[in-house]
Amino acid sequence: MAEERQGVVAMGGNPVTLVGSEIQVGETAPDFQLTANDWSKVSLHNYANKVRILSVVPSLDTGVCDAQTRRFNEESQKLGSEVVVLTISADLPFAQKRWCGASGLEQVVTLSDHMDMNFGTSYGTYLKERRIECRAVFVVDKDDVVVHAEYVPDITQHPNYEAALAAAKAHV
Repeated sequence: MAEERQGVVAMGGNPVTLVGSEIQVGETAPDFQLTANDWSKVSLHNYANKVRILSVVPSLDTGVCDAQTRRFNEESQKLGSEVVVLTISADLPFAQKRWCGASGLEQVVTLSDHMDMNFGTSYGTYLKERRIECRAVFVVDKDDVVVHAEYVPDITQHPNYEAALAAAKAHV
Protein backbone atom coordinates (compact mmCIF):
# COMPACT_ATOMS: atom_id res chain seq x y z
CA MET A 1 0.00 0.00 0.00
CA ALA A 2 1.40 3.39 -1.01
CA GLU A 3 1.96 6.10 1.55
CA GLU A 4 -0.78 8.72 1.91
CA ARG A 5 0.11 12.32 2.76
CA GLN A 6 -2.31 14.97 3.94
CA GLY A 7 -1.87 18.70 4.42
CA VAL A 8 0.75 19.03 1.66
CA VAL A 9 -1.53 20.26 -1.11
CA ALA A 10 -4.95 21.87 -1.31
CA MET A 11 -7.55 22.25 -4.02
CA GLY A 12 -9.13 25.69 -3.87
CA GLY A 13 -8.06 25.99 -0.24
CA ASN A 14 -9.42 22.58 0.77
CA PRO A 15 -6.79 20.01 1.88
CA VAL A 16 -6.51 16.86 -0.22
CA THR A 17 -4.72 13.52 0.11
CA LEU A 18 -1.67 12.69 -1.99
CA VAL A 19 -0.79 9.05 -2.60
CA GLY A 20 2.90 8.14 -2.85
CA SER A 21 6.11 9.32 -1.24
CA GLU A 22 7.39 12.85 -1.67
CA ILE A 23 10.26 13.10 -4.15
CA GLN A 24 13.31 15.00 -2.87
CA VAL A 25 16.09 16.80 -4.73
CA GLY A 26 19.11 14.50 -4.94
CA GLU A 27 17.12 11.27 -5.23
CA THR A 28 17.25 9.04 -8.26
CA ALA A 29 14.11 9.73 -10.29
CA PRO A 30 11.71 6.79 -10.15
CA ASP A 31 10.95 5.20 -13.49
CA PHE A 32 7.34 5.28 -14.63
CA GLN A 33 5.03 3.83 -17.25
CA LEU A 34 2.80 6.35 -19.04
CA THR A 35 0.66 6.28 -22.18
CA ALA A 36 1.51 8.46 -25.17
CA ASN A 37 -1.15 10.01 -27.43
CA ASP A 38 -0.83 7.01 -29.78
CA TRP A 39 -1.41 4.62 -26.82
CA SER A 40 2.20 3.40 -26.82
CA LYS A 41 3.92 2.92 -23.46
CA VAL A 42 6.57 5.45 -22.45
CA SER A 43 9.01 5.49 -19.53
CA LEU A 44 11.55 7.92 -18.13
CA HIS A 45 14.24 6.07 -20.05
CA ASN A 46 12.63 6.89 -23.41
CA TYR A 47 14.20 10.31 -22.85
CA ALA A 48 17.60 9.16 -21.55
CA ASN A 49 20.57 11.49 -21.99
CA LYS A 50 18.32 14.55 -21.84
CA VAL A 51 17.37 16.91 -19.06
CA ARG A 52 13.67 16.24 -18.42
CA ILE A 53 11.18 18.77 -17.11
CA LEU A 54 8.21 16.82 -15.77
CA SER A 55 5.32 19.28 -15.76
CA VAL A 56 2.50 17.61 -13.86
CA VAL A 57 -1.01 19.04 -14.24
CA PRO A 58 -4.51 18.05 -13.02
CA SER A 59 -6.13 18.41 -16.48
CA LEU A 60 -5.16 20.14 -19.72
CA ASP A 61 -8.77 21.33 -19.99
CA THR A 62 -8.37 23.85 -17.16
CA GLY A 63 -7.03 27.38 -17.42
CA VAL A 64 -3.96 27.09 -15.18
CA CYS A 65 -2.94 23.72 -16.68
CA ASP A 66 -3.34 25.13 -20.19
CA ALA A 67 -1.24 28.17 -19.25
CA GLN A 68 1.42 26.03 -17.54
CA THR A 69 1.76 23.79 -20.59
CA ARG A 70 1.91 26.77 -22.96
CA ARG A 71 4.57 28.48 -20.80
CA PHE A 72 6.81 25.40 -20.74
CA ASN A 73 6.26 24.93 -24.49
CA GLU A 74 7.39 28.52 -25.11
CA GLU A 75 10.39 28.25 -22.79
CA SER A 76 11.46 24.85 -24.14
CA GLN A 77 12.15 26.43 -27.52
CA LYS A 78 14.92 28.43 -25.81
CA LEU A 79 16.40 25.44 -23.96
CA GLY A 80 17.64 23.46 -26.96
CA SER A 81 17.42 19.82 -27.96
CA GLU A 82 19.09 18.51 -24.78
CA VAL A 83 15.97 19.34 -22.76
CA VAL A 84 12.53 17.75 -23.14
CA VAL A 85 9.32 18.86 -21.45
CA LEU A 86 6.91 16.07 -20.53
CA THR A 87 3.44 17.23 -19.52
CA ILE A 88 1.80 14.55 -17.41
CA SER A 89 -1.87 14.33 -16.47
CA ALA A 90 -4.54 11.69 -15.90
CA ASP A 91 -6.40 12.94 -18.98
CA LEU A 92 -7.14 10.24 -21.54
CA PRO A 93 -4.71 10.11 -24.48
CA PHE A 94 -7.65 11.04 -26.76
CA ALA A 95 -8.18 14.27 -24.79
CA GLN A 96 -4.46 15.06 -24.74
CA LYS A 97 -4.19 14.54 -28.50
CA ARG A 98 -7.23 16.78 -29.08
CA TRP A 99 -5.78 19.46 -26.80
CA CYS A 100 -2.41 19.35 -28.58
CA GLY A 101 -4.08 19.68 -31.98
CA ALA A 102 -6.27 22.56 -30.87
CA SER A 103 -3.43 24.39 -29.11
CA GLY A 104 -0.88 24.05 -31.90
CA LEU A 105 1.87 23.32 -29.38
CA GLU A 106 4.65 21.12 -30.69
CA GLN A 107 7.50 21.31 -28.16
CA VAL A 108 5.96 19.57 -25.17
CA VAL A 109 5.15 15.86 -25.04
CA THR A 110 1.84 15.02 -23.35
CA LEU A 111 1.65 11.71 -21.50
CA SER A 112 -1.27 10.10 -19.69
CA ASP A 113 -1.27 8.43 -16.28
CA HIS A 114 -4.92 7.38 -16.60
CA MET A 115 -4.36 3.60 -16.74
CA ASP A 116 -3.09 2.93 -13.23
CA MET A 117 -1.74 6.21 -11.80
CA ASN A 118 1.75 4.65 -11.90
CA PHE A 119 3.47 8.02 -12.21
CA GLY A 120 1.28 9.66 -9.57
CA THR A 121 2.01 6.93 -7.04
CA SER A 122 5.75 6.89 -7.85
CA TYR A 123 6.12 10.68 -7.61
CA GLY A 124 3.56 11.33 -4.86
CA THR A 125 1.30 13.43 -7.10
CA TYR A 126 -1.78 11.18 -7.14
CA LEU A 127 -4.64 13.26 -5.72
CA LYS A 128 -6.77 10.55 -4.13
CA GLU A 129 -10.08 12.40 -3.81
CA ARG A 130 -10.33 13.14 -7.54
CA ARG A 131 -8.09 10.47 -9.15
CA ILE A 132 -6.05 13.13 -10.90
CA GLU A 133 -2.53 14.50 -10.50
CA CYS A 134 -1.78 17.46 -8.28
CA ARG A 135 0.20 20.33 -9.81
CA ALA A 136 3.95 19.70 -9.55
CA VAL A 137 7.19 20.19 -11.47
CA PHE A 138 10.27 17.99 -11.36
CA VAL A 139 13.52 18.44 -13.23
CA VAL A 140 15.56 15.30 -13.82
CA ASP A 141 19.15 15.61 -15.06
CA LYS A 142 20.87 13.42 -17.66
CA ASP A 143 21.99 11.02 -14.88
CA ASP A 144 18.38 10.48 -13.69
CA VAL A 145 18.87 12.58 -10.54
CA VAL A 146 16.07 14.90 -9.41
CA VAL A 147 17.54 18.42 -9.39
CA HIS A 148 14.28 20.31 -8.77
CA ALA A 149 11.04 19.25 -7.08
CA GLU A 150 8.00 21.42 -6.45
CA TYR A 151 4.58 20.37 -5.21
CA VAL A 152 2.45 23.48 -5.74
CA PRO A 153 0.64 24.19 -2.42
CA ASP A 154 -2.76 24.70 -4.11
CA ILE A 155 -3.49 23.11 -7.46
CA THR A 156 -5.25 26.30 -8.57
CA GLN A 157 -1.91 28.18 -8.44
CA HIS A 158 0.96 28.31 -10.93
CA PRO A 159 4.30 26.62 -10.24
CA ASN A 160 7.57 28.53 -9.91
CA TYR A 161 8.50 28.49 -13.59
CA GLU A 162 11.75 30.39 -13.08
CA ALA A 163 13.11 27.92 -10.52
CA ALA A 164 12.33 24.91 -12.74
CA LEU A 165 13.83 26.53 -15.83
CA ALA A 166 16.94 27.60 -13.92
CA ALA A 167 17.43 24.01 -12.70
CA ALA A 168 17.06 22.68 -16.24
CA LYS A 169 19.50 25.24 -17.67
CA ALA A 170 22.05 24.46 -14.95
CA HIS A 171 22.17 20.81 -15.97
CA VAL A 172 22.32 21.02 -19.78
